[in-house]
Amino acid sequence: MAKATVYYATGKRKTSAARVFLKAGSGKVEVNSLPIDKYLPTPVSIMKALSPFAVTEAKDKYDAEVTVIGGGKIGQAGAICHGITRALLVADGEKYRPALKKAGLITRDDRMVERKKYGKHKARKRPQYSKR
Repeated sequence: MAKATVYYATGKRKTSAARVFLKAGSGKVEVNSLPIDKYLPTPVSIMKALSPFAVTEAKDKYDAEVTVIGGGKIGQAGAICHGITRALLVADGEKYRPALKKAGLITRDDRMVERKKYGKHKARKRPQYSKR
């Protein structure tokens, strides 16, 4: 009996990291042992996380098992999206790469929260000015 091929990739966004395991299947996506619609709070975040499947029209070809840690739910959705994109490239890069590249999904979004500076309330917010 042949062992099913599993494609692995890691996706990141803000402080979230997602480990994605893709294998041939019917389109079932589990995040931290829960169905994706139970794990992510809004339909928009679910759509964002599954956008690589929509772009490549590979939703019914692969099952995804995702482990995600860190950050909030929206950042985690971005990490899942990035991880699925990378796993699809591992699975069949020459077929999926042009569509994923055109949709802008291959590039990791490297925007992070700016650190707080001393003497300020937040990263840039200053204390109130007092003339007297």
